[in-house]
Formats: sequence, structure tokens, C-alpha cells
Amino acid sequence: MQAYGLTVDRFLDHAAKWHGEASVVTAGIEGGDAVIGYAPLRERANRLSGAFLDQGLRPGDRIATLAWNTQHHVEVWYGAMGVGIVCHTLNPRLTVAQLAAMIVEADDRILIVGQGLGEMGRSLMAACPGLQKLILMDGDVAQGPREIALDDFLKANGRPADWGLFDEQSPAGLCFTSGTTGAPKGVLYSHRSNYLNTLRCLSADSLALSTSDAVLVAVPMFHANAWGLPFAAAAVGARMVLPGRVTGGEALTRLINTHGVTLAMGVPTVWLGLVDHLDATGEDVSSLKRIVVGGSSIPEALLKRLEERLGVTVQTSWGMTELSPMGTLSPPATTPRAAVASGRASMGLDMQLFDAEGVALPEQRNVEGRLKVKGPSVVERYYGHAETALDAGGWFDTGDLAIIDDHGNLTISGRAKDLIKSGGEWINPAEMEDIVGALPSVGLVAVIGRSDPKWGERPVMVIEPRQGHAVNDNEVIAALKGRVADWWIPDRIVSVPTMPLAATGKINKIELRAVYGAT
Repeated sequence: MQAYGLTVDRFLDHAAKWHGEASVVTAGIEGGDAVIGYAPLRERANRLSGAFLDQGLRPGDRIATLAWNTQHHVEVWYGAMGVGIVCHTLNPRLTVAQLAAMIVEADDRILIVGQGLGEMGRSLMAACPGLQKLILMDGDVAQGPREIALDDFLKANGRPADWGLFDEQSPAGLCFTSGTTGAPKGVLYSHRSNYLNTLRCLSADSLALSTSDAVLVAVPMFHANAWGLPFAAAAVGARMVLPGRVTGGEALTRLINTHGVTLAMGVPTVWLGLVDHLDATGEDVSSLKRIVVGGSSIPEALLKRLEERLGVTVQTSWGMTELSPMGTLSPPATTPRAAVASGRASMGLDMQLFDAEGVALPEQRNVEGRLKVKGPSVVERYYGHAETALDAGGWFDTGDLAIIDDHGNLTISGRAKDLIKSGGEWINPAEMEDIVGALPSVGLVAVIGRSDPKWGERPVMVIEPRQGHAVNDNEVIAALKGRVADWWIPDRIVSVPTMPLAATGKINKIELRAVYGAT
């Protein structure tokens, strides 16, 4: 058999050759939707590869993107990955300090930012000496000598380049996750892992994506590679609709109806906004057939509301940055559907339940255990770490507690650690506890997750004041501002006379959740 590397540039090559006129739509660029076919998009991405090489970048070097879901962002992905350059996606919802630490650790060479993110990009350029150039996408204008707009960069430096001249095990993308310890950890995806993850996603019992679909990519491209959609859509020549920075109900309704979207993917809060808008206006989205929900669990009430109001099939999923990221997905047609279980694993991912000591449970069905996984798209070690992230049997511990039913449906029943998942994004209580715990008026502090119908979870901060002191909420918020992302800041701060403690002397978060964790 031929030696034919499993590299992600093959997806766009295929789309350009066999589905060249299929559209990639970006919302809101210069006052309207920008539309381009796969063939001209591939040509721009390939010329961008040549421009990167002429900047001295070589296979294995890293560039960083701080951007929304747009045509330009897709071009940068393929332009970098096509010649073996690693694309490091950054989350604009984090602080400059958090992002700068990731950029320095990754040793990124170029920073490419999306619409409205220029000032944050300039702050990062000042904070990160290794960054050599700032490239502005989506129509933003350069303002300094080290800045250039993407189209100007392409016009001045663009040239064709050969794609795929590297091993399939070469790195393709880098994404940092907060991890269970709170310290950001990088996951370095290979071309092979992305390629195989894409094939898994395309199976009939998974995304079942086809050429006839128009896919709304409402999950951010900085969120675990947009769940692999920019690869999967190109692989089958599906039309791709990119919402840019606006994912409100009104904007998504217009995109769905204007471009005949059949499949949409995103976190539960996005779909709550959509159905709220439809209820308020009486509009419909008749072309939409399926919604894939991930990032955090979806309340059963919202799931039923989506199915009944929109007349769509809702597919639930579970995944992790460390899994490239797809873990499980409920099939498009499941009878009977297992409530809001996260679906089943497709070929290429193995799952097993273990006890607290790391011993596989003798019975794997209908019991709760610690979920571990293995497969060709699962992390082996974190970026820059010498030690493996796997146990002696080659299993990766997800940190989740789970139950697998008789039909193989996975339900995440809890988390081994205390991270809070809000709107599909992780919040690390320990970081806020350290900051607020340093205030002179604070004796003990704990942050727990409170169930929230919109965001899934929101943080509640519980404080025991130091003797003779009172805690001022404004002082607490001021201490957090600028040191954590604004959306991390707790919605509620509670002062208690005595913090409940467990037998070990540690703060009893189980008791706190029982009192303050309800909606």
C-alpha cells in the first residue's frame, strides 16, 4: 500500500478539488455575510503557508490565534498546519496575564487576532518578548510597525507552498486546558490524532455529516478545535457557516434561515438563547434538523424544549480537550433515548470504569466509577511534560465519575475535582480562593458550583470572616478583577459565621453544595 500521510491538509485539498464551490460563510464582515468557496479558500490558505515560511517559520514552530469563528481563522489554521507549523488557539475570555503565560510556555512566534481583539493583542505583544509580529484578521486595521492586516500580509508575502511534507505524527495544534490541578496544561494534537478523530466523527452513529449539510459552527474554534468541525466539514464538502463573534439568538436565527443550516453545534447556553429568541418573536428555523450539544451537560427541560419548539433531533455529547476532543455522542436516531446521557463511544475510543485505587471495576455496566479512556486521539503526555499522563495500563484518567448503561450510553455523574463548568468553560475555584484568602478580612474561603438553568453552573463564594472583621463584597470583587476572567467572578458572595469542616479539618464542600449549590 502507498505511504499516504494522515495530515489535516488533506481535508481542504479534498474539499477544494471535489466540492470547490461549496460555501464557507462568515457573518458580519464589513456589514454583511462573506461567502467563499472551498477552492478559493484553499488557494488563500496555501499562499498564506508560503508567507509564514518566508517569515522564517519552520515545521514545529508555533503561532498563536486569538480569534472568533471566521473565514480568516480557518485560512490561518490550514495555512499553518499545511506546512507543519503548530496553531496554538487562545481563548479571548481569559485575562492578558493568563494568555501571556500560555504564549510564553508555548514559545509562540506570531500572534494573529480577530475582530475587536487588537488591543488585547497589543497588550500580549508587550508582555511576550518572543512574539515577533501581530497580524489582524477580519478587516481590522494595523496601527504599528510590528502590525499588519492579514490581507496585506498575504498580498506582500503570499506564495504557493507544498503541503504535507512531514510525518503524520507531527504536531498540528496546541490547546491549553485548566486541568484538574488548576495549572494550565497544553495538549499538543498531532495530524494523525486530528485525522482519526475526524473519521470517527463522520460515522453514521456519530455526526453523520454529509455533503448535503450546512453546518453552523457555534462552538468556538479556540474551544478544543471547535470539536473538529473545520476538519469534518471540509472532509465531506459540507457548507460551513461561521458566526464570528456574535452568537446571540437573533444573529443565529438569521444565519440559519439565510443559509439553510441543517446541523448546528454548540454549548447549551447558545441554544437557550436561540429558543428564547424564537419564542419571543414567533420565528422558526425550518431548515434546521439536528443540534449537537456539548461543553457541559444540558438540562432535560431545555433538551425537551429544543426538540418540541424547533422540531429537531438533539444529540448530546461528552468530550475533553485531551481527547481531540470527541469522546461520546448520542446517535442521530436512538430509540429509546437515554434521557440526557452523553451517548456512546465510536470505534477508536475505549472506555473503562475504575475504583478510587485504580482497579478496574469487575462490573462495567450500571455502576458508578472513575472514567478512564484510551485511543489514538487521546493525550499521552501534556505539552512540555516529561512524565506520561497515563497509568501503567495506558489509560488516561478523565477525572470524571461516570455510569455506562446496558446499551453503552455514558452518563457523567460527577467530577473527581472541584472545577466548575459554566457555559462550557472551566472555572478553577482554587485560583479565586487563593486571591481572596489573602485579604486581611478573610479567614476561610471556598468556591463551589451552583446549578444554573442558563450556564449549567455558576460560582458561589462562601467566606468566614476573620474574627473582628467584616467582609465587603466590593472589596472581594476588586481583588479578583484583572486577576481572573470577569466571567469567573462569583454571582453570589455569602458570609458565614463558621465554615463547615470535614473530619480531616478541610473545608466541607459537600455540605456547602448541599446548602448553596441549588438553583
